[in-house]
Amino acid sequence: MTKGFYNLTSAMLTQGKYLDVISNNMTNVATNGYKADRYTFSTFGEVMWQKVGNKYKEYQELGQQSWITAPSQLYVDFSQGALEETGQPLDFAIEGDGWFAIQTTDGNRVYTRNGNFSLDDELFLVLPGQGRVLGASGAPIQLVTDKIESDGFGGLYTESGGFLGRIGVFTFEDNEAALERNDQGLFDAGMNGQQAAVTVRQRMLERANTDLVQQMTEMIAAQRAYQSAAEVIQIYDDVINRVTNEVGRLQ
Repeated sequence: MTKGFYNLTSAMLTQGKYLDVISNNMTNVATNGYKADRYTFSTFGEVMWQKVGNKYKEYQELGQQSWITAPSQLYVDFSQGALEETGQPLDFAIEGDGWFAIQTTDGNRVYTRNGNFSLDDELFLVLPGQGRVLGASGAPIQLVTDKIESDGFGGLYTESGGFLGRIGVFTFEDNEAALERNDQGLFDAGMNGQQAAVTVRQRMLERANTDLVQQMTEMIAAQRAYQSAAEVIQIYDDVINRVTNEVGRLQ
């Protein structure tokens, strides 16, 4: 019976972690370019129960069973989010695979799908609160005005057609292997991405790829599983207490 405690406790820990992931996804549903986390869990491998049948140690199979559940994988869903028109000249969205590169104040390079840009005091293109947007050459982009037009591939021009620079869009062979989300919601990479020729939509932003209805459905299911495990643990505890007290009294 005590093994049931391990199974039920693992279920509560697993569903609790699952709820944390869902809550984070729902919190960021309005974050531009956010990529939802996905969570999977599984049981440990099946174990064959056997007993020694005689002095010759001949084993007799009793059957199989699975042990406790445990987190299997936490990974990022890198699928494209919906593009939404904003009408703002410094808003950009990548259509397809690719990342904007940001140079942070400490000189590091991070990556994002959030193209909600603006200009700083020196007229550099920036992602507010994060750093300067890097161009195709890897250098920050300095503009002379916010009245700009784009050629659809990241090229930036004045209203009269003067070339100002090109927003860098970078790709990786394997996003999951190369990118790791940091505590700012951006992605660190162990290597610099390769410049890619993809469509960059001006006056548009990519919204989070979180399906709010799906997340709410999964949250309800996880909450019920958590509550059920907690209730059964209480039953186990009551039964063991009764058995211990009553059997002890009979002896």
